[in-house]
Amino acid sequence: MIYVILAGVGLLLGITAILFGFGGGFAVVPLVYHVFPAYGLVNAADVRYAMQIGVATSTAVMIVGTMYATLKHHLSGNIDWPSVFPMAAYIAVGSALGAYAASLMPGAVLRVVFIVYIVGVIADCVLRKGFIDDAGGHAFHRMGRVTEAGAGVVIGAIASLLGVGGSVMTVPLMRRHGARMEGATALANPLSFPVAVVGTLTYVLAAWHHHIDLGPGYLGFVHLPAFAILSVFSVAGVELAQRAFPKMPDKVHAYTYVGLLILVVITMLL
Repeated sequence: MIYVILAGVGLLLGITAILFGFGGGFAVVPLVYHVFPAYGLVNAADVRYAMQIGVATSTAVMIVGTMYATLKHHLSGNIDWPSVFPMAAYIAVGSALGAYAASLMPGAVLRVVFIVYIVGVIADCVLRKGFIDDAGGHAFHRMGRVTEAGAGVVIGAIASLLGVGGSVMTVPLMRRHGARMEGATALANPLSFPVAVVGTLTYVLAAWHHHIDLGPGYLGFVHLPAFAILSVFSVAGVELAQRAFPKMPDKVHAYTYVGLLILVVITMLL
């Protein structure tokens, strides 16, 4: 049953990656936190690391998911590559800081931070003008170099700390700078890639550094069998979404994005 669950979540990850730019955290973190202990995938003595395992496995899955979704968006002409660099480099720096901080943070605290942050993003999207409203089809307006560097480091740190990918910050940011949802969610994938790579590597090295051995099937905090299944089915999910889902109107796209974030919070509160 656990493998069926992982396959289903993998499909969901691929669908939401291509449509909304989400990384794996919104589904993988709740899955690991609630399901892994029940199925014995986390030893009783290591349950306190359930959040770290969820976040680390999430960032690992994002490596595959964001690469494939980026390729598909690139082939469709949806990515404005000048908007990706140099912010991607700043995000990479922040990712290392966030992942290392998460490896030191108690799991219960990390769970609370995860919930509070997502609630904050939801409130910001709904209450502050510029996200729900149609952005008018303008291209993303580049920020100044200092602002871009600061935003990139913060985005990377929070994204790898929570395993949510950069989309929960980059999509609202670009939305308010004039991008339509299609363009903002497309850009979220290449901007989440450095979070995935640097975050995963940091989680692996941090577990080794602190002599945390979770047993067979783990590389640092990453659960390898779950990573493999989720990655394969996330690619299938990207293909399914591109073939089966029609293009959404901009405002519907924005409301659906917020709705999925609300669902994440509800899941983590259960």
